Amino acid sequence: MSSTHDAYECTQLLKLSVQIESLAAYDDKLLVGTKQGHLMFYSVTKPDSNKNDQKHDVKLLRYNKNFSKKPIQQIAVVPEYDIIVKLSDNIICVHDLSCANFSLIKPLNKTKGASLFTIDIQRNISMTGVTSSTVRLCVSVKRKLQLYYLKNREFFDLIPEITLSDIPRALSWSQDSICVGFKGGYAIVTLDGKELELFPTGKQLEPLVNKIPGKDRDIFVLGKETQSVFMETNGAPSTAMGPGHIVKWSDIPTNVGYDEPYLIGALPESIEIKCWNVEAGTEITSLPLKARLVCPAKSGVVYLASTELIWALQAVPVHEQIQILLQKKRFELALKLANIIDNSEEEKMEKIYKIQTLYAFDLFHNKKYEKSMDEFFKLDTDPYEVINLFPELVLEENENAKQDMIDRDIENGYLALIKYLTEVRHKLMSEDTTCKYKSPDKLMQIIDTTLLKCYLQTNDALVAPILRRNFCNLEETEKTLKKHKKFRELILLYKTKGLHDKALDLLQKQAMVEDSPLRGHDPTIQYLQNLGKDYINLILKYSEWVLEAYPEDGLKIFTEDIPEVEGLPRPKVLDFLLRTEKHNLIIPYIEHAIHVWNETSSVFHNALVHQYRERILNSENDLKALPYKKKLLEFLETSEYYSPATVLEQFPQDCMFEERALINGKLRRHEHALSIYLILLGDYNRALEYCDKVYKEGKEGSDKVYVEVLKLLLSPPDSIPGVSVDLQNPNETGERPADIETALTLLEAHPSRVPVLEALSHIPDNVPLSRLKHFLAAGLRDIVRRRRNCQLLRGLLYAQRLQVKKQKMEHESKKLVITELMVCPVCKKRFGNQSAFVRYPNGSIVHYSCQDKMA
Repeated sequence: MSSTHDAYECTQLLKLSVQIESLAAYDDKLLVGTKQGHLMFYSVTKPDSNKNDQKHDVKLLRYNKNFSKKPIQQIAVVPEYDIIVKLSDNIICVHDLSCANFSLIKPLNKTKGASLFTIDIQRNISMTGVTSSTVRLCVSVKRKLQLYYLKNREFFDLIPEITLSDIPRALSWSQDSICVGFKGGYAIVTLDGKELELFPTGKQLEPLVNKIPGKDRDIFVLGKETQSVFMETNGAPSTAMGPGHIVKWSDIPTNVGYDEPYLIGALPESIEIKCWNVEAGTEITSLPLKARLVCPAKSGVVYLASTELIWALQAVPVHEQIQILLQKKRFELALKLANIIDNSEEEKMEKIYKIQTLYAFDLFHNKKYEKSMDEFFKLDTDPYEVINLFPELVLEENENAKQDMIDRDIENGYLALIKYLTEVRHKLMSEDTTCKYKSPDKLMQIIDTTLLKCYLQTNDALVAPILRRNFCNLEETEKTLKKHKKFRELILLYKTKGLHDKALDLLQKQAMVEDSPLRGHDPTIQYLQNLGKDYINLILKYSEWVLEAYPEDGLKIFTEDIPEVEGLPRPKVLDFLLRTEKHNLIIPYIEHAIHVWNETSSVFHNALVHQYRERILNSENDLKALPYKKKLLEFLETSEYYSPATVLEQFPQDCMFEERALINGKLRRHEHALSIYLILLGDYNRALEYCDKVYKEGKEGSDKVYVEVLKLLLSPPDSIPGVSVDLQNPNETGERPADIETALTLLEAHPSRVPVLEALSHIPDNVPLSRLKHFLAAGLRDIVRRRRNCQLLRGLLYAQRLQVKKQKMEHESKKLVITELMVCPVCKKRFGNQSAFVRYPNGSIVHYSCQDKMA
């Protein structure tokens, strides 16, 4: 006999002179059916562990030689109802278990021709603790299945017969599924008659079907040559066995029984005992017995039978098995046994936890890292203990030993640890774990720092995402990243910790290092662009070296179209550019602020005028000044936010006359502006354009602007305010000559825009009246037109007054009768004698104080 440990003690119980055909057992009772039709009823008592004699106490309680005339093919007991279900002579009969001779209760005549049956007993415990049983019977009659249910010790039809594709040779029933074994294969038959084909039996002659009862669901065990295959009741491979779904035997079993957590297989030359859902059916014990029947009685007791002999398998006490298994490091099986140990729930859970912990550590030391980490997570083991299993991740000085990851096992360990720590982290983030862990924040820090180290050894692409979580220990992480020369990741660490000065120092140093991932000025620019207004002093400090070396690119620190840059305090940036004398950058910055960000501050608009002016004045020639002059003229004319009086003081008096004219125009100094256009620049058309613009604006003084031109043409001034240019006087009298022709042309071209009386007061007396005919006629027409418009408006207003007066009379002619019974629809109160009220056009009357509340 070979074994990993002794799960059972085997004892021979009986040697009979008759041939054993079938067995049934429950509690400490054993029923034996023979080929001769005899039925024997025994009690089997477990030997006393305190006595040296370890034999079972077997007593024959009843014996009926005439139980059946034919061999008892199959027998089953339903102890809750004291009945025996027997298959003999191809018919099912129900017998009374409580009677001395097992008297017949009733044959099921409909089952004549039956070849086998199976019973499904469902035990339910009510809320009050009362156990009730539902008993169902399935009988195979040729190619049909007959289904019955038990009531008052009598079976009744459950559903109509189900016709199959072949004659069943093995049956098992669970819930709504019946597993049927045919000569060539297996199928699942549901109670609605559907048949789902599973798989063939292979070289095995007869099918073998058993059932493993479970708390939540049962599992079918099907024989396929030297294998037992586990299937769910819906026909899917069972997940309880893991990837294999099978148990392998050394030979083809003739029968299989189940005693938690073991499968007992009756092979031609031996009995094999295996744990069915641990380590792919690990063999526990092999017994040199030639048994063909396996009959579980109760937990820890299984009967075996050949044609003449009956043996009892008595389970070794569970706590003893566990002790042996722990010594042999068979933790999975020990856990299975710990679940069925007969202790209090608290003691059971404590035992299970201890075994699981030993199992998890054993898995780790056997390099089964992933499975080990799964166990640690299930156990809710302190993550500190798990991380300490990797000393090279905890002790910095040991890290070099496994830095190169030569050992594939170590890499697998890191990958398993990553999965474990990720799950723990998720659990910490989603649950209130303060009661379990005193310092969850510190634990989160250790987890993330350890994860980072693992990622550096396995997949450094995941380093950046974990740094963004901002839980890593700064000092340790900084040291690790520097050691691995992960400068990008180090920058991210500083950023998430708010250490922007350290990040920018590193960026500046790495910018000049060959082959550095941070080489160049772009990383610094991008970092500064994303800091925002709260770090304006830091931005200004670290932008200096970029602006000095790469001015155009450096300006993007302050002009990039992203919210962080747009939100920077612009006056401070402007002051910085002016103070550091970055002259080539000031105009582009101000232009961006005004034209892109729509900056309206007069500081910026004044500054732009000033910068344009200085560029024009400091240009070596007119060609270089031309672009700025064009921009300045356009800006002076279109901007509404610069201060004309302020900027005018800064303009020279001996040049830039066109710009001065525009500024005077903004100040509504029309005489000054027009003097420059007409006297200095001699541009009559530009003067007219100015007049036309001012007149159309319609502001105060706009109706006098053409008179100002007329005055300047007829009485040219000797000097122009604000201009220090000598005006030449061409005549002998020292006065500038009047330009009468141009003045008359102005009057003829715009007669309606020049007041007649004011114009006549300025025209010299020697001008012939005929030259003024067109102007005077136009003026007279304008006066007549305005008078006619006034008369028309007066007539319309009078007609409107009459209309309003008529409407008033009509409204006043209407009468209102208010009685004491009338109620205000708003406040629901009656109108008193002194009540003020309001009547609406629709006839509604409300209190005066309620009119605002009327919907």
